[in-house]
Amino acid sequence: MEKLTIVKIGGNVIDNSENLHRFLEDFTALPGNKILVHGGGKIATELSESLGIEAKMVEGRRITDIETLRIVTMVYAGLINKNMVAQLQAKGSNAIGLTGADGNVIKASKRTGTAIDYGFVGDLNEDSVSTTTLDALLKAGLLPVLCAITHDGDSQLLNTNADTIASSVAVAMSGLYDTQLVYCFEKKGVLRDVNSDDSVVREIKAEAFEGLKADGTVAGGMIPKLHNAFEAIKKGVAAVYIGKADELNELATGTFGTKMLK
Repeated sequence: MEKLTIVKIGGNVIDNSENLHRFLEDFTALPGNKILVHGGGKIATELSESLGIEAKMVEGRRITDIETLRIVTMVYAGLINKNMVAQLQAKGSNAIGLTGADGNVIKASKRTGTAIDYGFVGDLNEDSVSTTTLDALLKAGLLPVLCAITHDGDSQLLNTNADTIASSVAVAMSGLYDTQLVYCFEKKGVLRDVNSDDSVVREIKAEAFEGLKADGTVAGGMIPKLHNAFEAIKKGVAAVYIGKADELNELATGTFGTKMLK
């Protein structure tokens, strides 16, 4: 199988032009087939505020009413996505920016059945990702750049969590490629001591996960990240990494962040 690297970046990279430039340099240098997945950072919130539209959040999750959907579509699928594509083209990568509606690449279902009405938020299932479309793009020498906007197949755009998109794409593509998934965020990886960047846990196997939760090494927001990572591995992804965006160049040397294994 050919190798495929799927990298997800968040707001801490997107919100800083210098960080984004450095990250895209390192991303371009990664060997083999690649897919980039991104969220939206603070730009959508700032634009909402400038237009007098209150950004509604519940437990860190954005409530996507129709006005918010218009804004996140403009920002995620437009400004951020096309800025990244243009920068990647300048760095020699033939990138193509996509929403889930483009080529029917990611079809979602509007979230229902929850106590909170999240509005136009999309959830994914095992059939959501069109591997045929992504495979055709990769074979054509294109580098897909996926934003956090999907669709329901019935004309409705939906806002979908970028971490979920990255995981779902990795699982789906693992049937065609030797796939690794990389989550880039602000920390160097899973830390034994949250106050020490030098305490990175380099490898975690699935059977060790519960023990790390019990002793407090893995806590808070890191728990769902690792849970999703091990679920992806269980479903066929070769390895999942979590680490700092500006250290992505260390992926090739095996010293990047924390690696999750079967």
